[in-house]
Amino acid sequence: MNYHNPVLLKESVDALNIKEDGVYVDVTFGGGGHSREILSRLGEKGKLFAFDQDPDAQQNKIEDERFVLIGENFRFISRFLRFYGIKKVDGVLADLGVSSHQFDEAERGFSTRFDADLDMRMNQKSELSAKKIINKYEEKELADILYLYGELRNAKALAKTIIEAREEREISTSFQLKEVLQRHLPKAKEHKILAQIFQAFRIEVNEELEVLKEFLQQIPGLLNEGGRLSVISYHSLEDRLVKRFIQFGLFVGEPEKDFYGNIDVPLKKVGKLIVPTLKEIKENNRARSAKLRIATLK
Repeated sequence: MNYHNPVLLKESVDALNIKEDGVYVDVTFGGGGHSREILSRLGEKGKLFAFDQDPDAQQNKIEDERFVLIGENFRFISRFLRFYGIKKVDGVLADLGVSSHQFDEAERGFSTRFDADLDMRMNQKSELSAKKIINKYEEKELADILYLYGELRNAKALAKTIIEAREEREISTSFQLKEVLQRHLPKAKEHKILAQIFQAFRIEVNEELEVLKEFLQQIPGLLNEGGRLSVISYHSLEDRLVKRFIQFGLFVGEPEKDFYGNIDVPLKKVGKLIVPTLKEIKENNRARSAKLRIATLK
């Protein structure tokens, strides 16, 4: 697919254990690869709802009576499904990566490869862009974003450099940002560090971790008994949240134990962590960091 080559396609859809007459949700529609695979396994009475807040994804809408595409953020999954009269579903799939299309469209500002406006908004209606963050946030806020979301040890130095540079002129494009931070980018690690910096600002712009938390918290109340959750994540921040929620039903702290030391959690892990094969990584480099976790309602 030109728009986006779906990662772990068969494995993530297999994970849903699809029933022909079931109701399923693909919360990250993108190019529609996962949705098409789900539809191919549904019978006439099956139903698939998909979410994507990016207007570009609407161009990939599937013409099928069993399919509904909702142009909203998946943090609102329960609210919009209720609008369609759906209270419970049999499976939910989430592919948390940025689509190839978003990386490849220079003007979206997601990629370090192009000199583009520092945008990074998945929802084009949002007022908060990477440019606004970089030019308006306080030094401590910038340092926190770079440390927490980019996992950069020199976050304070990077933030200080941005503050000093923006006093001279606004930092508007990805190449300007790269130029400003050049002294912090050793040749051998330049691409990796830049990717971490861009990831940090993208997560802040789109509230990605908050969205993921809100989404996961709705899953136990949304799944039918035995229903499945299939989640593909691409960096440790996301994967940690998914893993902890499946394991403990919490994102921080420890769950309460009963008299016998047992914990009551809504979801149960299914199988082991799944990662792409070497063959898939060779064919699609963006699959290299993907991790698939599967859970079912207890």
